[in-house]
Order: sequence, then C-alpha cells, then structure tokens
Amino acid sequence: MKRIIVIFIFILAIVSVVFIYCKNRSVYYAQDFGIEVLTSQTDYDNDGIDDYTDILQGAKMEAKNKPKYKSTYYAGGYPPDNEGVCTDVIWRALKNAGYLLKEMVDEDIKNNVKEYPRVAGKPDANIDFRRVPNLQVYFERNQLVLTTDLSKIEEWQPGDIVVFGTSHIGIISDKRNKKGVPYLIHNGGQPIREEDILERYNEYEPITGHYRMK
Repeated sequence: MKRIIVIFIFILAIVSVVFIYCKNRSVYYAQDFGIEVLTSQTDYDNDGIDDYTDILQGAKMEAKNKPKYKSTYYAGGYPPDNEGVCTDVIWRALKNAGYLLKEMVDEDIKNNVKEYPRVAGKPDANIDFRRVPNLQVYFERNQLVLTTDLSKIEEWQPGDIVVFGTSHIGIISDKRNKKGVPYLIHNGGQPIREEDILERYNEYEPITGHYRMK
C-alpha cells in the first residue's frame, strides 16, 4: 500500500510539472500542431543546408546581431553590418543561402522597369533593393506567392517573407505562439527582433504579401 501511495505521489508530481510547464509556455513549434516543416529542394550555396533553413538561420543571425535601425542612403547600396532597416533583414537572410538579392532586384528592374512604380523609370542601384514596394514587386513576379490568411497556420513556414502594407517586411520564424501563429523576425528598431507580433502588426498594417523562394 505504501508503495502504491509513493508511485501515486510521483505520478502526480510529474503531471503537476507538465501542467505548470504548459501553462507558462510561450514558445511553440510546428510539431506541436502537427505541422510539417517544409524544406527546399534547392541548396543554392551548396553548403549542405536547404535554402529555407539557410534563410531562417540568416534571419536569426540578423536578429541576434541586432543592427542599429538607421534609414539612410549608402553609396554602393549596402549599409555597414551594424546598421540597417527592415529590408536589410531580407537581403542578409537570403545572402546566407547564397542569393544576392540586390543583383536579382536590379536585374529585374533593368528588364521590367515599368513594373516598378516606386522606381518611376529612374533605377538607382544604391537604394532600389532596400525599398519595400520594390521588393514586393520582385517577389510577386519571381517567387512563390502564398496566402495572407494567418488562420491557415500550416501555410506559414520558417524562412517565408511577409510584407505589411507598403512599408514593412520581415521573415517568418520557426517559433510559434499558442495558437500556432508564427513569430516574426524583423527590424523596426525594437529591442527584440524575433517576436510574437505577426497578428498585432497585421491589425496595425495589414499583410499584403507572403512569399517563398522557389
């Protein structure tokens, strides 16, 4: 009888720990919701890591480095490593997978300048790839266009690119909240660059684009 009581108390203690853990938990992942994490069939930089994972890792490095938010014009286009805005998260994340977004955007503008209203017929390679409207046109024309409905949580995958209105852009994290909605990796000058803000930002400035590299 004493042994049964001890076992019962042990089980109760385990259940209590699990309950407290789940109650206080704030970060979840795809497997917690039975969501399959997609991997790219492409490894553009041949580093043994698929592109989607590479892009996510690049975005996380940007979040960790936390460059100072500074919006200015740079000759040559690229800001120093310790400075940047929301668009710099994107090219730096893609660079980690071997993609040079500046060259890709510049080439598409050169060949299709009329498709880029923000350029107004006057391309400027020093800044075009760092403007949200230009990036949205590029991704809309050249990459996978996906849902903007946050209730379809399985369709939001790590490494995806999301555009809010015409002024903000970020990368989807592998972290999720208790509803399964992903965290956002972005730079708006905030202290924490990977955060549970996708839903709130969508209310403030609705999502207008959701993209994934082909």
